[in-house]
Amino acid sequence: MTHTKTITAALTSLLLTTGLTTGLTVTGGAGASAAEVPDPISTSAPDAEVEFGFLGTYETGQFDESAAEITATYGDTVFTVNAQAATVDIIDASDPTNPTKTGEITGTGVANSVAIRDDGLGVIALEDADKTQPGTLMFFDANSPEATVLGSVTVGSLPDMVALTPDGTRALTANEGEPADDFSTDPEGSIGVVDLPAEVAAPSQDAVRIADFNDFEESGSKTLPADVRVFGPNPDGDLPVSRNLEPEYITVAGGKAYATLQEANSVAVVDIASAEVTEILPLGFKDHGQPGNGLDPSDRDPEDAPTINIAEYPGLKGTYMPDTISTFSAGGTDYLVTANEGDSREWGDFSDAARANDLGDDGLAPVCESSPLADRLGDDELGRLNVITDLGLSEDGSCYEELYSFGARSFAVWTTDGQLVADSGDEFERLTAEANPDFFNSNHSESNLEGRSDDKGPEPEALTIGEVGGTTYAFIGFERVGGIAAYDLSDPAQPTFATYFNNRDFSVSVEDEIETAEDPAALLASAGDLGPEGITFLSPDESPSGQAALVVGSEVSGTTSIYSIADLSNGGGGSDAGADDNAGAEADASAGDNAGADSTAGSDDSAGADADASGADETAGAEADASAEGTTAATGSTAGSQDADGSDAKGTDADAKGTDADASGSSASADAQGADPGASADSADGGDENAGSLPRTGADLGQYLLMGALAVGLIAIGVIAFVVTRRKR
Repeated sequence: MTHTKTITAALTSLLLTTGLTTGLTVTGGAGASAAEVPDPISTSAPDAEVEFGFLGTYETGQFDESAAEITATYGDTVFTVNAQAATVDIIDASDPTNPTKTGEITGTGVANSVAIRDDGLGVIALEDADKTQPGTLMFFDANSPEATVLGSVTVGSLPDMVALTPDGTRALTANEGEPADDFSTDPEGSIGVVDLPAEVAAPSQDAVRIADFNDFEESGSKTLPADVRVFGPNPDGDLPVSRNLEPEYITVAGGKAYATLQEANSVAVVDIASAEVTEILPLGFKDHGQPGNGLDPSDRDPEDAPTINIAEYPGLKGTYMPDTISTFSAGGTDYLVTANEGDSREWGDFSDAARANDLGDDGLAPVCESSPLADRLGDDELGRLNVITDLGLSEDGSCYEELYSFGARSFAVWTTDGQLVADSGDEFERLTAEANPDFFNSNHSESNLEGRSDDKGPEPEALTIGEVGGTTYAFIGFERVGGIAAYDLSDPAQPTFATYFNNRDFSVSVEDEIETAEDPAALLASAGDLGPEGITFLSPDESPSGQAALVVGSEVSGTTSIYSIADLSNGGGGSDAGADDNAGAEADASAGDNAGADSTAGSDDSAGADADASGADETAGAEADASAEGTTAATGSTAGSQDADGSDAKGTDADAKGTDADASGSSASADAQGADPGASADSADGGDENAGSLPRTGADLGQYLLMGALAVGLIAIGVIAFVVTRRKR
C-alpha cells in the first residue's frame, strides 16, 4: 500500500522523542501489515481460555492464485508454499508484526507441501509438470539463509503432502495420483516412505519405498471394506481400486501413518517400518436427519423469508470426505481428528455431482416417491444442494432412496481403528451465522450471503492441533467463509467450542471489484485473509512473540499471516464474552480473601471489556475490580455445549479459575491484538494506550511545552533558511 507523509521527518522524530503524538499517518514503508482488517469477526464461549489476535502478514499481492498454501517454520523463519510461482517463499518472521520475504526456493514442477525437521533438514513435495507422472521430494538446508538445495528423490504421482515422523527418521508423502484433466489416464495413488539420513543431507533414491493399494484389488490378498467408495471410469483397464484411491493428507501416531482418502471417504493405515498399507478404514456417513446435525442447503431462500435456515433432513446423509487429518493423545490413547471438507471428482466428461432437483433428468434416476426427501426438493430446501450421484440408489437402481452430500460441515474425532468418537454437528454453521449473519456461508473470492450453502457450507479444510495453557486444542480453518475456530479437546468425546476469529473485511468483495480497482493490490490487502489452506501451530517456545501462535497460509488472498493465541487460563479472569464481535470479559471482585467473580454471558453487538479498575477505557480486554489487597478472585461460569446429536451434553461449572486480583487491579487483560493476558487492566493512568507507564506530572507538561516550542523554532529556522536559499538562487 502507498502512504503519504504528512509531516516532515525531522518534526516527526522530534515529536516522537518528546512523547507527543500528532494523530497523523507516518509512512510505514514496504513492511506495513496491510492485511489486518479494522474489525475482525470474533466470538467466544463464555468460559473460553484462549483468544486470538492479529500480529502481522506477508502479502504476495496475488489474488486467487494459490500464492500462499501450506506453511512450515524453522526458528523465526516461515516457509510458505507459493503454488502460483511454483516456489516456496522464505519469510523472516523475527518481527511477527512485519513478516518479510527474504528469498525463495525453486524446484522443478509445482510445489505442493513443505516440512522441516528439528535440525533444519527441509523437504518440499513437487508434482511433475505432467501431474500424472512421478513427482519428487526436494531437500534443503533451512539453516542457511538461502535454504541451500541438497538434492531430490522421485516418489509417486502428484505428491500432494509431505510429513515427517516425530522422530525425524522418515519423510512420508501422500501421492494423490489424480487422473489427467480429460480422464485419459489415471495413475495409482500411493504412500511414499523415505528413510532420512541423520545429518542435514538429501537421501539417496534407494531410501524410497512405495506403499501401494494393489493388495486391495479384487484378486489381492487383502479385503476392501464394502463402504470404501470406489467409483468412476477406469481408462487404464486395470487396478480400479489402486487408481481410484487418492491419498490427500497424512498424520502419524504410534508407528503408523494415517492418510485420508478423501473422495473414497476413508482413511488408509500404513505400517511405517514395512512401508505397507495394512488396512483401509471406511468412515461411514453423517445423518443430517438427527437433531444437532442440521445444515442450511439452499442459497435461494424465498423472498422476505429468513436467510439462515439450519434444519434436519431425514434421508439426507453427509459424506465425511476429510481433507486434513491430525492426531493427539488423551489418557494414554491416540485419537485422529479430521476436517470434513468433502470433494467431488470432475475430470473430462465425468462428474459425480448433481443438484438434487436435477435428479430424474439427463440420464439420472429420480428421487423415490417413498423417500422422506421427495417433497423437500424445492429451491428453498434441498433442490439446489449438490449431491453424490453414485450413492443412495435403490437396489434396482431405479431411484434415490436417500441423498448424500459432499462433506459433513464439521470436524470429527475418531479412534485409530476408525470409530467415530465425536462430531461437531452443525456448530460451524451456527457459530459463523451468529458471528456474522450478513455473510453467512459466504464464498472466499467474493463476499456474499449463502453463496456456499448449496455446496459445502463453511468448508472446513485446514486443521492443526496444539497445546495452550496445558489444554489441547484443535484449530480448524474454514476455506470459504474464512476464519479459524478453536475447540477444547480435553474430553475427546465432547469437544467444546472455545473461540472463533476471522481476519476478513466482508465489505470488500475482491472478485467483484478487482478488475475495476485503481489499486488492485490495495483492494486485496484491505480484504484481509481469504481462504485459509494451511495452519502451523507454534508453542510459546517456538513463537517469535513468546506467545502461542498460528501461522496461516491463505490461498485466495495470497497472505501468510501470524495470529497470536492469548492464554487466558492463568490470570485470565472470568469471561463476560458473548457472541459479539468484540467480546470482552469482566470479573468484579469485591473485598474478601476469596471474592467470587461471576461470569455473565452477553450478546451485545459491541460488548467489550469494561475495564473499570481505575478508569480504564473501552480498549481494555478484561476487568477485575479488587478493593482489598491480596484478594484472590475465583471465577465461576457455567457453559452449555451440544454434543454431536444436538442434545445439551454438559453444563460445565467452572469454579475457581484462579484469577488473581491484586490491590492495584486485575491481572486479566488480553486485548484484541493478542496482548499478554497476564498484563494488568488496572494501569496507573486508567488503562489507555500508555497503560503501564509512569504517571505524567506538571513537570512533564513543562517539558512537553518546552520541546514543543523548540520544535516550532526549528521549523521556523528551516522555513527562513529555505526562503533565503531561494532568494540567493
